[in-house]
Amino acid sequence: MAENHYENPPLTISKIGIIGAGVSGIAAAKQLYHHNPVVFEASDSIGGVWRTCAYNSTKLQSAPKDYEFSDFPWPNRDDPSFPTHVEIVDYLESYAKHFDVLKFVKFNSKVMELRFVGQQGTTELGGNGGAFGSPLPGHPVWQIAVQTNGSQNLQWYAFEFVVVCIGKYGDIPKIPSFPHNKGPEMFQGEVLHSIDYCKLDKDAASQLLKGKKVAVIGYKKSAIDLAVECAEANQGPEGQPCTMVVRTLHWTVPHYSVWGLPFFLFYSTRASQFLHEKPNQSFLRTMLCYLLSPLRRGVSKFIESYLLWKLPLRKYGLKPDHPFEEDYASCQMAIMPENFFTEADKGNIVFKRSSNWWFWKEGIEFDDNTKMKADVVILATGYDGKKKLKTILPDPFRSLIEYHPSGIMPLYRGTIHPLIPNIAFVGYIESVANLHTSELRSMWLARYVDEKFKLPSAENMLEQIYKEMEVSRRITRFYKRHCISTFSINHGDDICEETGWNSWRKRSWFAEAFSPYGSQDYRLKN
Repeated sequence: MAENHYENPPLTISKIGIIGAGVSGIAAAKQLYHHNPVVFEASDSIGGVWRTCAYNSTKLQSAPKDYEFSDFPWPNRDDPSFPTHVEIVDYLESYAKHFDVLKFVKFNSKVMELRFVGQQGTTELGGNGGAFGSPLPGHPVWQIAVQTNGSQNLQWYAFEFVVVCIGKYGDIPKIPSFPHNKGPEMFQGEVLHSIDYCKLDKDAASQLLKGKKVAVIGYKKSAIDLAVECAEANQGPEGQPCTMVVRTLHWTVPHYSVWGLPFFLFYSTRASQFLHEKPNQSFLRTMLCYLLSPLRRGVSKFIESYLLWKLPLRKYGLKPDHPFEEDYASCQMAIMPENFFTEADKGNIVFKRSSNWWFWKEGIEFDDNTKMKADVVILATGYDGKKKLKTILPDPFRSLIEYHPSGIMPLYRGTIHPLIPNIAFVGYIESVANLHTSELRSMWLARYVDEKFKLPSAENMLEQIYKEMEVSRRITRFYKRHCISTFSINHGDDICEETGWNSWRKRSWFAEAFSPYGSQDYRLKN
């Protein structure tokens, strides 16, 4: 955490500060436009991880119409192809320019520290008003220290309300721990994290991979894309195979169609989500979920049967032991690049299953006593989003990030921490369409800030959050990712009801039951 340069620093005072200008940050800025928010962005452009953590081959995992703002459709929204990361950044920039959001953004402004200057007692449970008073109390509650253009001096700002939109990905890599004398320092080759690889241009990335024995650690989307880029750089007789070191397998899909049926029919309609448990459901609904559980498991098996037929998962030992629905419920379903298994068939991508591994001087050693030589090891092991938050939050709030025993950050409506006053977190609970949920929560947040409704007590908010967490715990072993995919429509219903909107957004009963929900369903009429 940054050292305070001033005991009583000079302040620039405003109503609302927003940290981060990625998808969530610009969505929040647009919804809070009438308050003239100040948006701090550490880089020189908007876009967040789409700008800073994308590979040359990175694409969206859905069609444009499934990843768009409610009031700003893609110009080619009916194109079924997946946009590249460059096209996504262009779309986000067009959105920000169209709604004149860029005027709020201070680029190259890295937030180093938050200081709470409100009343400490507001974080205690109990009381008639719950944890919070007015979201805009009329005086500063938070101070923010900002480092501009790498300067050693800090500029201080003061706000009545702060919105944190720095997300869980990027910035701070999650690095595996190793036994003594078995870490990267023992390896004679090059070790880097996927975040370091993202910073390379196309030529530098190709130079790093070409003709090298490369090991990619991981089997999620970033690792899969890395393996494909490695294989493409190693075509021809001089090429070397890329080895994916896989600890936990996850289901991958080639496209959004299963035995000729559109994928949304299985999980993204109100009728399909009726098969899944949701928070606050009635006893009758609970019994119905139990009675329909064979059908729910049958849907998962139906999808698995297609994936095992379509993809050579058994051939390469890549069939997960857990049901497909557990990956969907934890937002870990990845789209497989078209040429992934083509490259595997050519021997350009090979797989090594291992629960534990460590370095030796010439490569990697595994827990089955085998060794693999390597020139380059790339850790596609994810990011430490909690640590990123803890670097800027002060005590005692830093410890409240993991208030729940599961280690999940408790957020009411995916936005408000019941024990941290006058602050919101947008972009921290996942769904299958994170742009959509970030915009919807930003709409909700703007109504809350404008005091169109009041929050429940802290106890009631925590109770609601724990119900969501327990639902996730029961339906997937990967519940710590805190994903709402199987009850996302219910989540939208709750937000609508709290803000006074009609929760049923379709034009007919049939569409309400069998068509998918997306951003366009929540477009507000002027």
